[in-house]
Amino acid sequence: MITRYALFQGSVKDGQTDAFRACAIDQLVPLWTKFTGAQEVRVMFSDDRDEGAPEFPLILAISYPDLDAMAKAMESSARFASKEATGKMVEQFFDGEIHHHVTTAHHYDT
Repeated sequence: MITRYALFQGSVKDGQTDAFRACAIDQLVPLWTKFTGAQEVRVMFSDDRDEGAPEFPLILAISYPDLDAMAKAMESSARFASKEATGKMVEQFFDGEIHHHVTTAHHYDT
């Protein structure tokens, strides 16, 4: 499984945490779940972190069966719509930058 993470590094503007989270859930999740080939969408909001650690108020993880499926998702109309909506959310509620990372998962039973 391939997972593409979007790490929102920075901070939510003062007093805008609830609005930032609502915007992500109400406006972006419906788009992210429509990415071609996506198998799972996880949206994680930060509640705490180690002292001195960088702030990531939002981490998005979208998983695909393989790199080919992810490549198709990167060209889907839902992705282009989400880029526009994300830009508006960032402008209104967020100060920082977004990094993308692609990982291969290895699962181990406990």
